Amino acid sequence: MSKNYDLIVVGAGAAGMIAAIRAARDAKSVLLLEKLSQIGAKLKATGGGRCNLTNTLSNEDFMAKFGRDGRFMQDALNNFNHKNLIEFFKDIGVETHAPDGFRVFPTSHSSATIISGLTEEMQRVGIDVLCSQKVEKILSEENQITGIQTSTETFLAPCVIIATGGLGYPVLGAEGDGYSLASELGHKTTELHPAMMPLRTKEEWVQNCRADTIAKAELRVDMKKHKKLKASGDLIFTKSGIRGPVVLDFAREITPLISKYGEVPILLNLTKGMNEEQITKHLKEEALKNQDATMHELISTLLPTPLALELCLLSEVGPDAKLKTTSGGARAKLINYLAWTPLTITGHDGFKMAMITRGGIVLKEIDPKTMQSKIIDGLYFCGEVMNLDGPCGGYNLQWSFASGYLAGELKN
Repeated sequence: MSKNYDLIVVGAGAAGMIAAIRAARDAKSVLLLEKLSQIGAKLKATGGGRCNLTNTLSNEDFMAKFGRDGRFMQDALNNFNHKNLIEFFKDIGVETHAPDGFRVFPTSHSSATIISGLTEEMQRVGIDVLCSQKVEKILSEENQITGIQTSTETFLAPCVIIATGGLGYPVLGAEGDGYSLASELGHKTTELHPAMMPLRTKEEWVQNCRADTIAKAELRVDMKKHKKLKASGDLIFTKSGIRGPVVLDFAREITPLISKYGEVPILLNLTKGMNEEQITKHLKEEALKNQDATMHELISTLLPTPLALELCLLSEVGPDAKLKTTSGGARAKLINYLAWTPLTITGHDGFKMAMITRGGIVLKEIDPKTMQSKIIDGLYFCGEVMNLDGPCGGYNLQWSFASGYLAGELKN
């Protein structure tokens, strides 16, 4: 005999767990299904295990970070914003803080604290949690959800929430199950791209600059149609390309372009926003202080020494030359490279290294006031499975929690 529930949640990540808790607090009988052997696998890995839950931005500023589709989350955020999330965790015994005034973490700086708190609350409100249960089909009759089917069992419920996440980090269970389950019920999915990940470059000189973090770097796409795409933050060179917070953020813009064009030229300002005129002035002032300084030494007052050497070589300026003996043309080329260093992005490591997915269930098929499907009654969505992703800094987790909380209210 199949057991009947008021709600079945598919996927025990951040969105799925809070959706289940919200519904159970309304005295709904809830079944939470997870295909892995344990709950919260991706949540456990978030932020290197430190778990950046949310941030302190206003709802308006928060939505703006998601681009043109950000307004979709207005109802969810008005219902459950960062203050509500902090209060929610406080109520279940998990203290949080924002040490930099922006990013919010559990005071333990451990995702285990978050998972433990959610687990205890799910037990308290009587949620049935079953792991190692892969949902193969969502059942429906006459445009109404009736339950789900796994490889071994059928569970009945008039409401199902898809909280399966995206394709990022397949080792943590991401297979895109939610897209196929929704597709069978008539929902469309946008093109899917890996996001929030390191990027590979054509240029090999980057491997010689791996020791240092470049603070306040600015990246912009050097393509006529896409010149508006830019980002700023800390950058790190790697053996095969670039990484760091700014790269993780920018990757969501770059990966669709790589898919379309094969490679993407970008420009990097590595001198904390200084332009050609400011760089010229700086080098002249440094040369006056030390008239024996080489070009390599002068540039090293702006950049780490290995990077300074590579930019000398790129611009064909002798590292041991003096400023006054360097030709005007060579000097101009070097200053151009210092202001905007060209790189060519050629690839990435795919979804296996992607923290999130760009793309998902088409938003116009989902009611933003309820997270319910506009196609079939009783079907809800929350979290990364939808076509909405944001940058680093607690944005994607806050969206998962807010959309999960709203979906769990089961509004019709």
